[in-house]
Amino acid sequence: MHGHHGPHRFQSAAEWAKAFDDPARDAWQKPDQVIKGLALPEDALVADVGSGTGYFAVRLARAVPKGKVFGVDVEDDMARYLRERAQREGLHNVVALLSPVDDPRLPELVDLVLVVNTVHHIEQRTAYFAKVKTSLKPGGRVVIVDFKLGDLPVGPPEAMRLAPATVTAELQAAGLAAQALDEGTLPYQYIATFGVAP
Repeated sequence: MHGHHGPHRFQSAAEWAKAFDDPARDAWQKPDQVIKGLALPEDALVADVGSGTGYFAVRLARAVPKGKVFGVDVEDDMARYLRERAQREGLHNVVALLSPVDDPRLPELVDLVLVVNTVHHIEQRTAYFAKVKTSLKPGGRVVIVDFKLGDLPVGPPEAMRLAPATVTAELQAAGLAAQALDEGTLPYQYIATFGVAP
């Protein structure tokens, strides 16, 4: 999901929306449960990196009515689609950002950077997350939701997937500290939480 980086392109947002926003996805992605687990205050500033058509961004926006959600994507059409979707759904706290592949370019410091089904598309992950780190408020978190290894009915080919240990090593090299790894909430994905290393 979530067009980002590398050879895999996600240019036609309207076409991708059929897959990304398919109600059948809710059964295994459990977006409301994921967001509830983030325990965000209603004035939190959140970045959704690889926001795509806004599957998580619009839900996050409702969870932080006094806050703001930056939907970050490298595809022009995704940013346009999210901007129009937020307007259509009356979500004035969504800001769609078009960013280069190597830098999310967040305009403000945020409490949370959420990266769902996107980390395997980011090529220079350690360098990228070193930049993400500079955009975190004190006590800010990075939460990665991505596909487990093994035989799964959804997600990218196994060769594209990253083990939690790989992600942890790369983010630690970027100056982030592993805080939690949840491999039980979602059937096909892990949820890895990181904070700024002391």
